[in-house]
Amino acid sequence: MRRLTELRLPIDHSPAELRAAIAVGFGVPESAILSWQIHRRSWDARKKSQVMLVYTIDADLALDVATGEPTPDMNYNFVANAVRRPTKRPIVIGTGPCGIMAALILAEAGYCPLILERGKVVRERTKDTWGLWRRGELNTTSNVQFGEGGAGTFSDGKLYSQIKDPRHLGRKVMEEFVEAGAPEEILYIAKPHIGTFRLVSMVESIRAKVEALGGEYRFGAKVVDFDIRDGQIHAVTLEDGERIESNHVILAIGHSARDTFLRLHERGVFMEAKPFSIGFRIEHPQSMIDRHRFGNFAGHPILGAADYKLVYHAGNGRSVYSFCMCPGGAVVAATSEEGRVVTNGMSQYSRAERNANAGIVVAISPADYPGDVLAGVEFQRIWESAAFAAGGGGYKAPGQLVGDFMSGRASKAFGEVLPSYKPGVHLTDLASTLPDYAIDAIREALPAFGRQIPGFDRADAVLTGVETRTSSPIRVTRGKDFCSLNVKGLYPAGEGAGYAGGILSAGVDGIKVAEAVSRCLAP
Repeated sequence: MRRLTELRLPIDHSPAELRAAIAVGFGVPESAILSWQIHRRSWDARKKSQVMLVYTIDADLALDVATGEPTPDMNYNFVANAVRRPTKRPIVIGTGPCGIMAALILAEAGYCPLILERGKVVRERTKDTWGLWRRGELNTTSNVQFGEGGAGTFSDGKLYSQIKDPRHLGRKVMEEFVEAGAPEEILYIAKPHIGTFRLVSMVESIRAKVEALGGEYRFGAKVVDFDIRDGQIHAVTLEDGERIESNHVILAIGHSARDTFLRLHERGVFMEAKPFSIGFRIEHPQSMIDRHRFGNFAGHPILGAADYKLVYHAGNGRSVYSFCMCPGGAVVAATSEEGRVVTNGMSQYSRAERNANAGIVVAISPADYPGDVLAGVEFQRIWESAAFAAGGGGYKAPGQLVGDFMSGRASKAFGEVLPSYKPGVHLTDLASTLPDYAIDAIREALPAFGRQIPGFDRADAVLTGVETRTSSPIRVTRGKDFCSLNVKGLYPAGEGAGYAGGILSAGVDGIKVAEAVSRCLAP
């Protein structure tokens, strides 16, 4: 097959027009096209009066042509396969995207992994999460951060990444998701997403596949200690005292497993502080964003709800940017610790809610929180506790209208934009919930963002605090063999270890680490 790129057509073209354009692009008659498929479809809305679809097409042709390039082989090839079930099974700690894909690869290769998850199965976890949102009742082991599916389950379900992927491992992740029930369009649209409800059933389907292949899941199985001797992992200990021996342990624990970070540090596992970002969630009418991005084509079913990406470099040297933008979604309570407030964004597949929301966050570095390697965790806790206090308790979040935030006065009443955060938003002055340099940088950035998207800095847009879990505050550093730098057989992986950011990149990292384990276990 050959690949044709940059094939441009009006948004309302017919299938016949697409086939004709493929023939013209390759310089062959339509009769020479034996078969074809869309590899990628994006849109170009720079001219709002004429939004165009941009295709990359893979076609099997009856004629030899020089146009385009050969379609690369995107099939996944296993690096090793088990001859027999290992005596000491590899362990995967965590069932987020990284842990799920690591477990799946190991199971498909015949290594029968044991998967340990401190939280609950995804449907029970969903009930507990709604308990926080509806009643202000937090379960510290079953919430947005912990439980089957990981933090990405309660997000927009974005499935795109800027990682380099020469082996097309992202394609393997996507194909597994489609097999598990995701819409097939995620294989070719430029910015695919799934949404929370679909992720729930997908996670269950992948679990069933892993179990059918010999893997074993244990929920409510919190790892509290690691037996590390002579630079080698020998076993893990669960909260109930059970000791499980293994010389190959994948750490896919997520960015909020603060107690596990502490225990790893106490056991001498090498780690280092890393940069992350903090800020607020901002909400606008989704219709406003759609009109700005798509003009008269706003609401077109192919385009869906519009997103945005914004960056500003403030005068105090801080970078301010939009993070995890959720079109047609909601701001959600995402804390995992009592007495703290954390926000995140979430969308369903339809992206049909009235508000657009995104994190407006400020980049910080270890220089902002001097101390030991876990100082970033304590830094996060300071501002999460401040947000809890400013919200008035009960896991309500502190909020402020943009106009009042810019003027430095507490808000008293909402305008047209109503916040989506549950269990509720308490209007106040957000200045006490972030460091002064972050407040100053965001105040400077919002008018600049308003010049890019008219209305972005409208007075009644709502800011909700705080967004602190943008990424892990630590990196459990690993070598080229994917092992910890100083503990053989311990494989830091995914977002919690500092090696991914988002569902797709975490899934890809899970594959890479599972391959490293497979190589070690191979005869």
